[in-house]
Amino acid sequence: MTTQEILQAAQGAKLPLALADADTKNAALEAMAVALIAAQDKILDANKQDVENARGRVSDVMLDRLALTPGRLTDMAKGMREVAALPDPVGAVLRKIVRPNGLLIEKTAVPMGVIAIIYESRPNVTSDAAALAIKAGSACILRCGRDAWASCHAIVEALRAGLRRVRLPECAVSLIEDTSHASANELMTADGLVDLLIPRGGAGLIRACVENATVPCIQTGTGICHVYVDKAADLEMAVDIVENAKTSRPSVCNAEEALLVHRDVAAQFLPLLKARLVDARAAAGITPVELHLDARAAAIIDGVPAAPQDFDTEYLDYKLSVAVVDDVDAAIAHIAKHSTHHSEAIVTADAAAAQRFTTCVDSAAVYVNASTRFTDGGEFGLGCEMGISTQKLHARGPMGLAELCTYKYIVHGNGQVRGGSSAKMSCYTNK
Repeated sequence: MTTQEILQAAQGAKLPLALADADTKNAALEAMAVALIAAQDKILDANKQDVENARGRVSDVMLDRLALTPGRLTDMAKGMREVAALPDPVGAVLRKIVRPNGLLIEKTAVPMGVIAIIYESRPNVTSDAAALAIKAGSACILRCGRDAWASCHAIVEALRAGLRRVRLPECAVSLIEDTSHASANELMTADGLVDLLIPRGGAGLIRACVENATVPCIQTGTGICHVYVDKAADLEMAVDIVENAKTSRPSVCNAEEALLVHRDVAAQFLPLLKARLVDARAAAGITPVELHLDARAAAIIDGVPAAPQDFDTEYLDYKLSVAVVDDVDAAIAHIAKHSTHHSEAIVTADAAAAQRFTTCVDSAAVYVNASTRFTDGGEFGLGCEMGISTQKLHARGPMGLAELCTYKYIVHGNGQVRGGSSAKMSCYTNK
């Protein structure tokens, strides 16, 4: 099908999904999860093809981002079931107002309609996005990158089989067949056919959507995430947090990309950091972290001299920019200059420093004594996520079911007219 045909077909799914009750949508998610596991061999074969085709063109870290395993498929199915277990957001009365004239005004959550997601090489986004959209009563149109197309196609075929089992329209979940820039542009400019566009990927993709979209677009964030180690930090805790934030999965947006260390503890902390992230990893035969050091950090430990652009780079790799700062206010100023407003953390035992940091740092998620890797829909209790919004209007942080709904005002009266009964003839011309 062409992109326009897919867009038109999705319109036919809007009303059945909006009318579906919670039990029907939950049954659909369960059927989709079952179908996903049943199609495991086909999906893994397709994924193997994608990985082999990408090998040599992308880094090993990005290959890991693309790769699926039986365990990852099980986690994808689990995520869908966790979404099914969440309360249905559709129809929830968000606010109720009774006016002096007797009008009952209910601000009520309703589906978006059609949600388009443009993403790159993470096949798990396919099931996450589909599950959230279905539970939120909306159709979703998925447009993945060419590196992941065979994997995503196999996943979507399984999900559509699940939808058929519960007699919901299979076009409620669709995958764009064209992976050229033209199809992305069609989604960005599909006025009247796409109610919300969500880009998930690198800075180039997000910038293209924000600059070119004529449909409503949520800016999901590239993740130049910071950890600041304060002078009052437990240094062993700080090493553990930095290690997790940087190395547990460096190819994702909530991974740490920059480390800031208070000058009073830098001489003690940085050797601990290098021993854990560089020396111990190399000795164990696993990829060491390449430390890009500013001049003050380089005076304490060995590493790569940091270039100015390093602190504005989302590495998505085993690389970490490191700077020594004078105090918490210097750390806050550095983050304000270089952050993408995704996730930042402070490690400290000083409550006043933590309060200043959390108040002054303007990011979607701000942590005290915890890894930035928790910025995730599942970890936040949302089941899974559609993406991490770094903007401030409509949605911010992990986008779950509530963020995928809009609302309308439903007003109940018993014959009220504006201005009272004497204004019946003029109420049509006066405001």
